[in-house]
Amino acid sequence: MPAHASDVAEGAKVFAANCAACHAGGRNVVSPAKSLKKTDLEKYDMFSDAAIISQLISGKGVMPSFVNKIDTVQMENVAAYVLSQADKNWAK
Repeated sequence: MPAHASDVAEGAKVFAANCAACHAGGRNVVSPAKSLKKTDLEKYDMFSDAAIISQLISGKGVMPSFVNKIDTVQMENVAAYVLSQADKNWAK
């Protein structure tokens, strides 16, 4: 077990402050085909903590890197939140 267990509730807060403008409700306003829905995450090999954290670190296309905006623990929490929401089809 990792030394740090991800905190989904904290991930939700970080997501709301940094990601929701483009990804509210699991959508992707820039590239709708690449949403945060489970089927799309799986299709694009993004359904893992590591893949999401890598995307947060590197950015891609119009998505910026979040390295200077959120720390590693916050990235882990966001990844946990995204995956938990994808599992629920972003239903509240």
